[in-house]
Amino acid sequence: MVNLDKGYVDAPIPEGIDLKEEILRLKKERHAVIMAHYYQREEIQQLADHIGDSLALAQLAAKVEEPVIVLCGVHFMGETAKILCPEKTVIVPDINAGCSLADSCPAPEFKKFVEAHPGHTVVSYVNTSAAVKAVTDVVVTSGNAREIIGALPEDEKIIFGPDRNLGNYINGLTGRHMVLWDGACHVHEQFSIEKLLQLKKENGDAQILVHPECPKPIRMIADKVGSTQALLNYAVESDCDKFIVATESGILFKMREKCPGKTFIPAPPEDGKCACNECNFMKLITLEKLYNSLRYMQPEITVDKRVAKAAVKPIERMLTMSRDLGLIK
Repeated sequence: MVNLDKGYVDAPIPEGIDLKEEILRLKKERHAVIMAHYYQREEIQQLADHIGDSLALAQLAAKVEEPVIVLCGVHFMGETAKILCPEKTVIVPDINAGCSLADSCPAPEFKKFVEAHPGHTVVSYVNTSAAVKAVTDVVVTSGNAREIIGALPEDEKIIFGPDRNLGNYINGLTGRHMVLWDGACHVHEQFSIEKLLQLKKENGDAQILVHPECPKPIRMIADKVGSTQALLNYAVESDCDKFIVATESGILFKMREKCPGKTFIPAPPEDGKCACNECNFMKLITLEKLYNSLRYMQPEITVDKRVAKAAVKPIERMLTMSRDLGLIK
């Protein structure tokens, strides 16, 4: 019997094996596809069949033909894949890979918040639990929030949750006055404006790339504010050859891979313990856990059928609106 007490398969790794080769062998044997978020460890991204941000992974989950999805990301991403593909087996190598932003919005409290604001359309960031999505009208990501909210009628009253920074950013761009849930991502909240300005002073020729989950003072000094994918695209297309990056440092692997002649400097957190800012949840996924998850086909993501039935509607509405707006094919 597989031991999942720790939230992942706690089993010894056979001595002398090549983990990467065995992962690829098991993936083929299980008819699995490995999907990874940009914030994953470099060695995980190297083995993934698909790498992307939340929107891309949701879109891919709805399209892949393989019966098994191994989602190397955080728990809500696995839930989203399972909701969109209830007939597939969805595995997240470590169930402990949560999300501080999703955790900042408990479903029972959010439901009460929604009930306290009758007549509002509920827009929820994808970084939420299935139970929060179940009381939502449309889901958004940082890559499509501006366009989807902008497509709603101008006089429509809107609740936006859970990220207050992203919500404030979208309010500023669209002129809306959305009612915001008071949540935030611990990674993007921790960037230091003082250290970022010092880095800019030391690297005057660098441009600053900022994720919209960052607080307003960080966004105000950015040359580009955008989703993980948008920041990557900007770095590829820009004539600039040096960038200071204020988002989770896992994206630097793909930025350096796609732009080998450019320099990318991670923005440091406030506490100064390291030179970059990492999501401890994303970094829980390791080669060992990925190997054992394929070996034992655990831990498997499950979503209550009633919750999934309600939660799939706002996700599908997001995908439909994204296609109609030309954001995805």
